[in-house]
Amino acid sequence: MEITPESAGWAYSGLRVVTLGPGEEVTLETGASETLVLPLAGACVATIGVPADEIAVTFELQGRPDVFSRVTDFAYAPRDSSIVLSSREGGRFALPAARCERRLPPRYGPAEKVPVELRGAGQMSRQVNNFCTPEAFEADKLIACEVLTPGGNWSSYPPHKHDEHTENESVLEEIYYFEVADAPHGGAGMGYQRVYGSTDVLAEVRTGDTVLIPHGWHGPSMAAPGHDLYYLNVMAGPGEERAWKICDDPAHTWIRSTWPDLPADPRLPMSSAAGPEGDR
Repeated sequence: MEITPESAGWAYSGLRVVTLGPGEEVTLETGASETLVLPLAGACVATIGVPADEIAVTFELQGRPDVFSRVTDFAYAPRDSSIVLSSREGGRFALPAARCERRLPPRYGPAEKVPVELRGAGQMSRQVNNFCTPEAFEADKLIACEVLTPGGNWSSYPPHKHDEHTENESVLEEIYYFEVADAPHGGAGMGYQRVYGSTDVLAEVRTGDTVLIPHGWHGPSMAAPGHDLYYLNVMAGPGEERAWKICDDPAHTWIRSTWPDLPADPRLPMSSAAGPEGDR
């Protein structure tokens, strides 16, 4: 799966998801986009090649069995570089990307350094892994995080938008990439995503699906009972400041005032850098 600014009809945000069999290798070019290597399932080796006057850098990523099992480590590749991605056991790897100007050095992001945030309350509780947000990891344009929503809960709620330059809002193109936990007997899970305003979408989402949000209100992301929901958010935009500033839908922002009176979902946090929360 590959989403480029051209295929999306916008200017900055992109995403590739690469599946490798055992022992397979692939070479990818970042072009004008800074790019991350984020294991979704499996471990890998990422060798980042840079112009001839610089030395290629290799990162061994421990990864994880799946997106619900632990917070993962990751690697950063600058624009105008190549990524040789290989995996001994095989796996699935996301490459969030953003068109940018500055060329930063290749870097490793340890799982232990990823800030894990619990957001919302009650049935609006969710876990956010802020691995590439402005406060957590340096990049030029790219903002990315992961959200884990326990089955039956709503996240990306209250609905919000980020499509205007104001004191409290920034313009950001956004990609949602979803994975959904299967039922205990193996049945495929599903969730739902709402987008409205200049468009009107209520989409059923399953593992591997994406929803593109160039503008408008988006949320909630709904996890069906019995099926935990994961999504990767990839954002970038034209602003000089790399910031995630949002505006709530005024019809729904009142729900935040109920959170202090509601307990957090006891299933959270679902995971950490050490593994599933129950294993610690």
